[in-house]
Amino acid sequence: MSHSLPDAPIERLLAIMAALRHPEHGCPWDRKQTLATIVPHTLEEAYEVADAIERNDLDELPGELGDLLFQVVFYARIAEEAGQFDFVEVVNRLNNKLVQRHPHVFAGLQADEATIKANWEQGKAQERADKAQHSALDNVPLNLPALSRSIKLQKRVARVGFDWDSLGPVVEKIVEEIDEVMEEAHQAVLDQARLEEEMGDLLFAVTNLARHLNVNAEQALRKANLKFEKRFRQVEARCAESGLAVDRAGLDQLEAFWQQVKASEKR
Repeated sequence: MSHSLPDAPIERLLAIMAALRHPEHGCPWDRKQTLATIVPHTLEEAYEVADAIERNDLDELPGELGDLLFQVVFYARIAEEAGQFDFVEVVNRLNNKLVQRHPHVFAGLQADEATIKANWEQGKAQERADKAQHSALDNVPLNLPALSRSIKLQKRVARVGFDWDSLGPVVEKIVEEIDEVMEEAHQAVLDQARLEEEMGDLLFAVTNLARHLNVNAEQALRKANLKFEKRFRQVEARCAESGLAVDRAGLDQLEAFWQQVKASEKR
């Protein structure tokens, strides 16, 4: 069965999605998907967008953004088939939200950055109230990456005053959590569950420091991962140049190569 597709880009995309989901002539894989089954693909596509941006791959980025947009269209199509909502409603809700949250742009109100942020938070608080959400922590997605979710939780409670106003107590908390981790680690009989709990508290405290320093912890860790990977690949290269197998070089030699790599970066 052939399909005649519109020329306008968005209408064409929606028509393609409808064809893929056609109950008789559509793609078997696309037809069997549900809202739940495509969530992992959405997360993967979001990370691929982030990866293209971090690599400054502007040739690849439009394609990755297109893949992410397709996820939105996919959800909307599944919901439309169930009589729940469609792509137009998704766009209309987004348009309304953006206009309501930016009165300094669309209503001609004069406001400084602090007022803009306060209005934004007030708007979000009103949305939670309209949804009968009573806790400051309502609606923080459970499936966020743990690092990102911890910061979001911290930001939520900070809005209602549960936060330190200086770096000193934040750093002291990290030291306290390190001591508690080491106390568990040195027990004669190791309690893995307790150790995991204390490690979680330590990681949570470190992300809180990042938040107080206005550092994006998720992005900082991603960059640290990339830096480590780049350096270790150079260590492997130096092993190969020296005729050494990495797994037989020994820690002292690997550390020496590591320091050489670090020193070469400062030249």
